Amino acid sequence: MTSAFESIAQGLKEAIDLNDGKKVAARIHRAPEVNVAEIRQNLGLTQMEFASKFCISVSTLRHWERGDRNPHGPALALLNVVAKEPQAVMRALG
Repeated sequence: MTSAFESIAQGLKEAIDLNDGKKVAARIHRAPEVNVAEIRQNLGLTQMEFASKFCISVSTLRHWERGDRNPHGPALALLNVVAKEPQAVMRALG
């Protein structure tokens, strides 16, 4: 039980340090930023078509393209895959 507690405590300390901008030993994985409009245009899709094919709201897509907001988390991961393997994503989504 002590080992589990120590592991959790260490993880929490690293999370707090990372949040405070301190350097931590933990590995951080971030998907590269993407140009959503460029991805869509390379596929030859309208905003409505792109949003529909990749299950994204049109409103969100427009915010990303204008730069009001940036995709993050699973959406950013999806867009990185779409940029590299759009046909595979379309097949997977049906």
